[in-house]
Parts: sequence; structure tokens; C-alpha cells
Amino acid sequence: MKLRYMLLLLSPALLLASGGGGETDIVVRSINFVIFASIMYYLLADLVKDAYKGRIAGIADRLNSIQVKVKESVTAKEAAQAKVEEAKANALVLVETSKKEAQLLSVKVANDTDVELQNLEKGFKEKTQIEKRRMARDVVAKVLDEMFDKDAISIDEEELVKIVMKKVA
Repeated sequence: MKLRYMLLLLSPALLLASGGGGETDIVVRSINFVIFASIMYYLLADLVKDAYKGRIAGIADRLNSIQVKVKESVTAKEAAQAKVEEAKANALVLVETSKKEAQLLSVKVANDTDVELQNLEKGFKEKTQIEKRRMARDVVAKVLDEMFDKDAISIDEEELVKIVMKKVA
């Protein structure tokens, strides 16, 4: 089919290409150029259009992929910012919890210290009472030893009880 169009287009050039004067040479060459240009356009127009459309489609695809990446980046950035805000909130909660725990621990330590001091004071009082009793026994024993060692002094029971009571008190 293309061959027929080419032969049809070339026929005027062949008919007018007779050897004549120089004034028709420019007209023939112009007609040949127009025929050549139209044939080239006819043969190459679809290829050029396809290449141009392919180039446009490739640019559009790259632009779309870049826009998708930008949207993904924005989404990732927003997610990261949300995580940062969540981490800040968690940090504040942890700080508050730590402060409360520190207060509770200080109260517990203070209570434990008070209990320990009370136990120490109770133990001290018990030891002092035991020591007082021991000292009283020692004094009574010394007084009785002195009284029984010395035969020169004779004391009746009432006086002995009075002496012991004075020493003990």
C-alpha cells in the first residue's frame, strides 16, 4: 500500500524531470523536495509520535513514583512525630511515677527508721532495768555479806529489813 503511494507521488517528478531549460530546474527540485518531505513525514510520523508519547509516559511515570515516595515520606514523618510525642508523654508519666515511688520509698525508710529507733529505745530500757535489778542484787548481796561477816554487830530482823529497804530504794 505504501509502495503505491510512493510511486504515485514520484510520478510527477519523473514526468517533469525532462531535460529542459534551467528555469524549470528550481521548480522541479522544489516539487521533489516537497514529495521527499511528505514521504519522510508519512514514513516517520508514527515512529516520532510513538517515541514522543513514550517519553511523555516515562516522565509521567517517574513523576508519579516521585509523588508516591513524597507521600510515603510525609506519612513516615508524621508517624515518627507521633511516636516522638508518645515517647515524650511516656517520659513525663515515667518521671511522675518515679517521683511518687521516691516519695513512697522515703516514707517507708522513715517509718522503718522510726520502728528501729523504737525497738532500740525499748531494748535500752529493758537493759537498764535488768542492770538496775542486777545492781540491786549485788548491793543486797554485799550488805548481807557484810552483816554476816561481822559478828560484832547484832541486828534484829526489823532493822535488817529497814537496812535492806534503804539500800534497795
